[in-house]
Amino acid sequence: MNEMVTITKAEYERLLEAAEDLADIAAYDRAKAALAAGDDELIPAEFANRLIAGESPVRVYREFRGLTQVALSEASGVNRVQIANIESGRKRGSVDTLKKLAGALGVSLDDLA
Repeated sequence: MNEMVTITKAEYERLLEAAEDLADIAAYDRAKAALAAGDDELIPAEFANRLIAGESPVRVYREFRGLTQVALSEASGVNRVQIANIESGRKRGSVDTLKKLAGALGVSLDDLA
């Protein structure tokens, strides 16, 4: 039951590389399926770079959706001044507030937190 197989280091490294390639292919397939099902969306590099740079996710997603603060306020039920404070970093926003904003922006709470 304790059978062993000996292979060369080169063959072992080839197998590891093949396993990594297979994992990459599976991740790609999952991402394509999520896009096709409408569970995920592509974000243009301009907006992704702003998020990476640390800009307020509320502002980035609001502008990506083409909304003003007033329109987001009306869609979410969150006061416009509160949205401005969250976007500027003066306030963080409660979980309830961020949930409302996430719902209005069509993103997950994790996307805003």
